[in-house]
Amino acid sequence: MSKLKVGIIGAGQIAELVHIINYLKYPSEIEITAIVDINTERAESLAKKYNIPYYFSSSKEMFETLELDIVSICTPNKYHYEGVIAALKNNCHVFCEKPPCIKSKDALEMLELSEEKGKVLAYNFHHRHSSDVDYMMKAIDAGDIGEIYYGRIKALRRRGIPGWGVFTDKDLQGGGPLIDLGVHMIDIALYLTKFPKIKSVLASSYTKIGNVKNKGTLGEWDPKKYEIEDFLTAYIKFENGSVINLETSFALNIKEKATIMNVELFGTKGGMDLSAMEIYTDYNDELVDIVKLKIKEEDKQENSIRDFLDACNGKVDALITNARQGYEIQRLVEALYESAETGEVIKL
Repeated sequence: MSKLKVGIIGAGQIAELVHIINYLKYPSEIEITAIVDINTERAESLAKKYNIPYYFSSSKEMFETLELDIVSICTPNKYHYEGVIAALKNNCHVFCEKPPCIKSKDALEMLELSEEKGKVLAYNFHHRHSSDVDYMMKAIDAGDIGEIYYGRIKALRRRGIPGWGVFTDKDLQGGGPLIDLGVHMIDIALYLTKFPKIKSVLASSYTKIGNVKNKGTLGEWDPKKYEIEDFLTAYIKFENGSVINLETSFALNIKEKATIMNVELFGTKGGMDLSAMEIYTDYNDELVDIVKLKIKEEDKQENSIRDFLDACNGKVDALITNARQGYEIQRLVEALYESAETGEVIKL
C-alpha cells in the first residue's frame, strides 16, 4: 500500500507538537509532504527541522503544486472553514483542529462537501480518545447507568488565560473558554449520550477578570485587548427531556489551581464521574461506588490521530468526531454565545 501524502496548513505549536510529531510515528503509512504558513520563514523552519520536502506561503500554491491525500488544519479558528473547504475541493481527507469553525452555517457546508466528496472530515477533540471515556461508554451501553436525565460539564481554570497565540482575540478565535476548553467536554458528554437532539439553551457569560488583570498561570496578556469571556455558564435542554449544566472558564475565583475538565452523568440506575473514574449505583439496596484504577498514562493526541488514520484507511467504526458531530457541536456553541449575548432562551 502506498503512503498517504499529508499537507499541513499552519506552522504553529499545534502543527508541530500535535500533528507533525504524531504523524511521524507512522512512517510506513504516511509521508508529511508539505507545510503552509503565511509566515514563510516559519514554514521553512519547520520543513527543514522535520525534513518536509515542500513549504508554501499559501494553500492555493500547495494544491496547485502537489496531489495530497490528507490535509491537517492548524490555523486560528477563523480560518478553519477556508482551509477545510479548499482541502475537500482538492479531494483530500481532512483532520481539523477543534472547533470546526466559528459559524454553524460554515460547519454545515463543510459537512455537506465532505459527504459529496466521500472524504473523511474529522475534528481533533482529543479528550474523547481515552480508555476512561471508553470505559464509561461501555458501562452506559451495558445499562449500568440506566436512562440518563441529568449531566454536569466543567472545563474550568482559576487563572488560566493563555498568554500566547491569539486566544484572547475574539475575531480570530470566535470566543474564549467555551470555544477552546468547554467544547472538549461538550464533545464527550454528547458522545456518551449518543448526541441527543438539542431543544434549547440558556447561557450567561462574564468578563470580569481578564480585562482587569494581566498575568496568570499561563503567561501574561494585554487587558486592553482582552475581547473574550472569562466565564460562561449554561443550561442545555434536550428533546428527550434530559438536561446538562455547563460551566467553563479561563478565569474564575475557584479553589483549584489546576485545570478542571470533567463530565458527570446521572441516570435511573447509576451516576458516573469521568475525572474520578467512578460509577455510583446500588446493589441489593446497598449503595455501591465502583472505582476504575488508572493503569497507565495515555497520549490522547496520538490516539486521536491514529483513529483518524484508521478512518482514512476505511475503518468504518474508527473513533472520530466526524463532520456531522462537529456540526452539531458548532450549532450548540453558536446558540450558547447567542443566548449569553441576548439573555434569551435560544431554541434549536
